[in-house]
Amino acid sequence: MLAFPCNQFGAQEPGTDDEVSEFATSKFDVNFPMFSKVEVNGDGACALYQMLKIAQPGEDGKADIPWNFTKFLINGSGEVVARYSPQTTPEEIAAELGQHLP
Repeated sequence: MLAFPCNQFGAQEPGTDDEVSEFATSKFDVNFPMFSKVEVNGDGACALYQMLKIAQPGEDGKADIPWNFTKFLINGSGEVVARYSPQTTPEEIAAELGQHLP
Protein backbone atom coordinates (compact mmCIF):
# COMPACT_ATOMS: atom_id res chain seq x y z
CA MET A 1 0.00 0.00 0.00
CA LEU A 2 1.22 3.47 -0.91
CA ALA A 3 -0.41 6.78 0.01
CA PHE A 4 -0.42 9.98 -2.02
CA PRO A 5 -2.05 12.75 0.05
CA CYS A 6 -4.11 15.30 -1.84
CA ASN A 7 -5.62 18.58 -0.66
CA GLN A 8 -8.16 18.86 -3.50
CA PHE A 9 -11.06 17.45 -1.44
CA GLY A 10 -12.45 19.82 1.16
CA ALA A 11 -8.92 20.95 2.10
CA GLN A 12 -8.52 17.81 4.24
CA GLU A 13 -4.73 17.70 3.83
CA PRO A 14 -3.67 21.34 4.35
CA GLY A 15 -0.36 20.81 6.11
CA THR A 16 3.17 20.16 4.95
CA ASP A 17 4.16 16.65 3.91
CA ASP A 18 5.66 16.09 7.37
CA GLU A 19 2.50 17.33 9.12
CA VAL A 20 0.26 15.12 6.98
CA SER A 21 2.47 12.10 7.67
CA GLU A 22 2.54 12.79 11.43
CA PHE A 23 -1.26 13.14 11.52
CA ALA A 24 -1.83 9.92 9.56
CA THR A 25 0.65 8.00 11.69
CA SER A 26 -0.58 9.24 15.06
CA LYS A 27 -4.34 9.27 14.34
CA PHE A 28 -4.70 6.26 12.04
CA ASP A 29 -1.58 4.18 12.78
CA VAL A 30 -0.49 4.38 9.13
CA ASN A 31 2.49 2.10 8.63
CA PHE A 32 2.94 2.21 4.86
CA PRO A 33 4.86 4.68 2.66
CA MET A 34 3.37 8.15 2.32
CA PHE A 35 4.56 10.27 -0.57
CA SER A 36 4.48 14.03 -1.04
CA LYS A 37 1.12 15.63 -1.71
CA VAL A 38 -0.08 15.49 -5.30
CA GLU A 39 -2.98 16.74 -7.34
CA VAL A 40 -5.14 13.97 -8.74
CA ASN A 41 -7.65 15.95 -10.84
CA GLY A 42 -7.50 18.86 -13.24
CA ASP A 43 -4.67 20.31 -15.28
CA GLY A 44 -2.20 19.83 -12.40
CA ALA A 45 -2.88 16.11 -11.94
CA CYS A 46 0.37 14.21 -11.53
CA ALA A 47 1.38 11.73 -14.24
CA LEU A 48 0.72 8.71 -12.02
CA TYR A 49 -2.91 9.67 -11.44
CA GLN A 50 -3.40 10.60 -15.09
CA MET A 51 -2.35 7.03 -15.96
CA LEU A 52 -4.40 5.40 -13.20
CA LYS A 53 -7.57 7.25 -14.17
CA ILE A 54 -7.24 6.37 -17.85
CA ALA A 55 -6.59 2.70 -17.06
CA GLN A 56 -9.50 2.41 -14.61
CA PRO A 57 -12.26 5.02 -14.91
CA GLY A 58 -14.80 5.19 -12.10
CA GLU A 59 -18.02 3.17 -12.02
CA ASP A 60 -19.82 6.16 -13.54
CA GLY A 61 -17.41 6.09 -16.48
CA LYS A 62 -15.77 9.34 -15.40
CA ALA A 63 -12.04 9.40 -14.84
CA ASP A 64 -11.82 12.05 -12.12
CA ILE A 65 -11.25 11.01 -8.53
CA PRO A 66 -14.43 11.87 -6.58
CA TRP A 67 -12.94 11.98 -3.09
CA ASN A 68 -9.87 11.15 -1.01
CA PHE A 69 -9.14 7.47 -0.40
CA THR A 70 -9.99 6.27 -3.90
CA LYS A 71 -7.78 3.21 -4.31
CA PHE A 72 -6.17 1.41 -7.25
CA LEU A 73 -4.77 -2.11 -7.44
CA ILE A 74 -1.73 -2.65 -9.64
CA ASN A 75 -0.45 -6.15 -10.34
CA GLY A 76 3.16 -7.30 -10.42
CA SER A 77 3.36 -6.51 -14.14
CA GLY A 78 2.43 -2.89 -13.51
CA GLU A 79 -1.10 -3.20 -14.92
CA VAL A 80 -3.90 -1.28 -13.21
CA VAL A 81 -6.41 -4.07 -12.58
CA ALA A 82 -8.99 -2.48 -10.29
CA ARG A 83 -10.27 0.80 -8.89
CA TYR A 84 -12.05 1.04 -5.56
CA SER A 85 -14.31 3.67 -4.07
CA PRO A 86 -13.24 5.72 -1.06
CA GLN A 87 -15.55 3.61 1.10
CA THR A 88 -13.78 0.33 0.23
CA THR A 89 -11.49 -0.71 3.07
CA PRO A 90 -8.00 -2.17 2.63
CA GLU A 91 -9.32 -5.34 4.27
CA GLU A 92 -11.95 -5.71 1.55
CA ILE A 93 -9.29 -5.29 -1.11
CA ALA A 94 -7.05 -7.85 0.59
CA ALA A 95 -9.87 -10.40 0.35
CA GLU A 96 -9.88 -9.90 -3.45
CA LEU A 97 -6.14 -10.03 -4.07
CA GLY A 98 -6.13 -13.66 -5.21
CA GLN A 99 -8.56 -12.79 -8.02
CA HIS A 100 -6.10 -10.28 -9.49
CA LEU A 101 -2.86 -12.23 -9.32
CA PRO A 102 -1.34 -13.35 -12.65
